[in-house]
Amino acid sequence: MKKGLIYVALLFGVLACSDEFTQSPAVGALSDEALKNETGVNLLLTGAYSTLDGQRANGFGNGWSVSGDNWIYDVVSDDAHKGSTDDDQADLKEVELFNWATGNGYFYGKWGVIFAGINRANAVIALIATIEEGDFSAQLAEARFLRGHFNFELQKAWGNVPYISDENYAATEFNQPNPGPIWDQIEADFKYALDNLPDTQDVYGRPTTWTATAFLGKAHLYQQEWTDALTYLETVINLGPYSLMPDYVDNFRLAGDNSTESIFSIQFAADSGQSYNGNSGGALNFPNPGPFGSCCGFYQPTQDLLNAFQTTAGGTPLLDTYNQTDVTSDYGINSDETFTPFAGNLDPRADYTVGRRGIDYNGYGEHIGKDWIRAGFSDISGPYLPKKNVYWDGESDNQATGGWGQQLSGINYHIMRYADVLLMAAEAEVESGGSLANALTYVNRVRERAKNSNYMQATDGSGDAATYVIQPYASFPDADFARKAVRFERRIELGMEGHRLFDIRRWGNSVQHMNDYFTNEARTITNFGTKVNAYTSTFDLFPIPISAIDLSGGILTQNPGY
Repeated sequence: MKKGLIYVALLFGVLACSDEFTQSPAVGALSDEALKNETGVNLLLTGAYSTLDGQRANGFGNGWSVSGDNWIYDVVSDDAHKGSTDDDQADLKEVELFNWATGNGYFYGKWGVIFAGINRANAVIALIATIEEGDFSAQLAEARFLRGHFNFELQKAWGNVPYISDENYAATEFNQPNPGPIWDQIEADFKYALDNLPDTQDVYGRPTTWTATAFLGKAHLYQQEWTDALTYLETVINLGPYSLMPDYVDNFRLAGDNSTESIFSIQFAADSGQSYNGNSGGALNFPNPGPFGSCCGFYQPTQDLLNAFQTTAGGTPLLDTYNQTDVTSDYGINSDETFTPFAGNLDPRADYTVGRRGIDYNGYGEHIGKDWIRAGFSDISGPYLPKKNVYWDGESDNQATGGWGQQLSGINYHIMRYADVLLMAAEAEVESGGSLANALTYVNRVRERAKNSNYMQATDGSGDAATYVIQPYASFPDADFARKAVRFERRIELGMEGHRLFDIRRWGNSVQHMNDYFTNEARTITNFGTKVNAYTSTFDLFPIPISAIDLSGGILTQNPGY
């Protein structure tokens, strides 16, 4: 899965040409007839997998919007600022400040790459339908899982979306209306995959029946079909092959690649030279200059996220009061000026998620503050650095440097990991009126892992880098408390992993929540508070890109409010 994707991309560039281009196959291209065999099916299937990382040969919109790790979605939530200077990637600044235009290239780029994935999956499905001999049930199940995944990504972002089937694809009838959700089609693809995939795969990165079961549970969860969601998720928990990694941080290092916690991941690979299989969509998101002179300083965690890691003396989160105090910020303080790091209680996951001054930065030494931050004090992005997406010192075999100095990580991105399944099951228990005891067990499994992980150490060898205090919950006294605890645990366990925006949206309190976040964040980053627009319910869905509407001849209709 990590080899040869560039060749498949080139193949798709040829296959995407119109029939009017030539009456006979170009040299080096494969005809439709030549693809009607196992080799052809597998080539097209590899091409569908290759789109998971967001890269393709026929890109449109803003090229930085397509990253498969969904970092731009965190910038629309309370987890991250865009980072860098305000004028670099101005379209993304407008997205973060909720000054949304239907022609913004970040929306159009993401829309386009998702449909590229859908079309490539449909190409496999349509091809298999034309082959009379041979058993292609395994490839068909994988293609339908991928189509379900891409449609899920489309659905959760835009809501009212068109459905392009393999029949539409075969007939080149791509201009389909978008009257509403396509959950039935998503469920059908995941259910087919569940029924037809094997329990194990010989090749990393391919889904199994357990993968499909987990994703089907997530699809029901997003529709608030709690009982169905719980059935699928608990099947994975009780019967599946997964477990939590012993050490939390290993999920974001080489040890986490295709580990027991990994349910479905983008398979990245890199080396000392420029690699086309590294995470090129996340290349902006390394410190600038940081500890190793990297580019480009984007994707900076918020003060609000860091504050959420504060704990009580008993080691539980400050569910309702975490923003009444701030983890000490060095915003406005230069590196040559005195700074004293926060001495209060913190969940140990804080310093594996947020890079802050005075604490080791992924093995590169103590974070020295402003001199590692590209954003200025007049910009909107604050003083913190991302950590989960940045490879650790000593793991240089999994990084590549591109032609203009960009860093390409070879560490996999977890689209879904087992901790997510546990927390989704806990949520389904609470919301279905089920067992609060089971919900408590699932949440505490996640918290116990964090408690028993290795803590970040001080660079001077004196012990823990901060006052880490974490304990499991003693009980969930009622459903309201359990709901808060489950939702809060999702944030601190999965922070900066691309999930937060859609959690906020589906929980139904986005307007109040996001406007409270704007107010809180403005206390420490004044310029952000003066520039961001108020959040309204319109922003619960992205605008349908105006270019897509134009290309459809008006068949696509715009989401309300735009």
